[in-house]
Amino acid sequence: MTSIICTLLTLYLVAIFGRILLSWFPVTHDSPLVPVRRFLLNITEPVMGPLRRALPPLRVGGMALDLSPILIIIAIQVIRGSILNCG
Repeated sequence: MTSIICTLLTLYLVAIFGRILLSWFPVTHDSPLVPVRRFLLNITEPVMGPLRRALPPLRVGGMALDLSPILIIIAIQVIRGSILNCG
């Protein structure tokens, strides 16, 4: 059972990194990346949305840095390493 949870957490990390990467590039409505972006939003937003609402973005100069993906990545790594001992 632990290996299944470890695998799911790893896949979720990949989805978060994918969402981060896609946020750096504009995706137009006719782009082939639209389904990928929609999928990543659908699976990551239930976790990132509430955290984003609770934690305002960090202002860095003229831009805002969303800390929710960073905190989720740290939390998943703690769960994988300390609690589940994923290898």
